[in-house]
Amino acid sequence: MFLFWQQGYESTSLSQLKASLGGGISAPSFYAAFGSKEALFREAAQCYLDTFARVTECLWDGGLAPRAAIEQALRQSARMQSDAGHPPGCMVALGCMSAPTAEHAAVAAPLTASRARTRAGFVRCVERGMASGELPADTDAAALASVFDSFLSGVSIQARDGVGYAVFDAAITQLMCVWDANRLIA
Repeated sequence: MFLFWQQGYESTSLSQLKASLGGGISAPSFYAAFGSKEALFREAAQCYLDTFARVTECLWDGGLAPRAAIEQALRQSARMQSDAGHPPGCMVALGCMSAPTAEHAAVAAPLTASRARTRAGFVRCVERGMASGELPADTDAAALASVFDSFLSGVSIQARDGVGYAVFDAAITQLMCVWDANRLIA
């Protein structure tokens, strides 16, 4: 998982995968164990989605106020992406960073679906804010949600470039002013 997370699907070679597994595994043994590079990537992606990617699940928690859910998702994701215990950034955002070839487009489907779910979670929070009167009824939910989603995607690139959590934490405080400014219009 870490190798795919660091390098992406297409940039990770079979020889790198075999080396990361240790023990000098042969190509036939690799294929016997995993079926294919694509099958191994799907397993690695699912492992990531079941663990690290859960940091944005709070967007779907109806018990949290919408603003709090967005802020929590941003802070948890930024903290996770800048943690030194694994590759920097987000595998969902970076695992298929370059557009996969047509031959391998299907391999990106779980990551694409995860990004769509996060975007939908941001939209849902904005819509909940509108429904509760916290945000004006005429708020463009998709546009405001895109502000938060775009920031989160940018965290992946900046974490990969070595930007630390303290910078992201301060930036999130500033970013949440966008929500607050919209609230003041209500």
